[in-house]
Amino acid sequence: MGTFEELHTIEAVNSFISNNPLSFVYISRTGCSVCHALLPKVRKLMENFPEIQLAHINSAEVEEVAERFTVFSVPALLLFIDGKEYLREARIVHMSLFEEKLQKIYEGYMN
Repeated sequence: MGTFEELHTIEAVNSFISNNPLSFVYISRTGCSVCHALLPKVRKLMENFPEIQLAHINSAEVEEVAERFTVFSVPALLLFIDGKEYLREARIVHMSLFEEKLQKIYEGYMN
């Protein structure tokens, strides 16, 4: 897949997660340098997982997202399988460890 769908309401976020068996949500905030530096790396990594649907939410625009997912810092990376959260990383993301965790979950789901 590789492209992130921009979500602008909490209803759109909820719908995205419930309508996609494998869904990944990247939560960032305007003015967050870590968020903007990490997004291209995450985008590149997610190319290895074509069945995962991708979404991006700006928490400054959709303030309810922080409460809905108990997000205290950004960026927050959330993976959902059948609507249930399976993986969460936030703020400082070690890409190699994140990739290992994601690979295990993805392979388990696909088999």
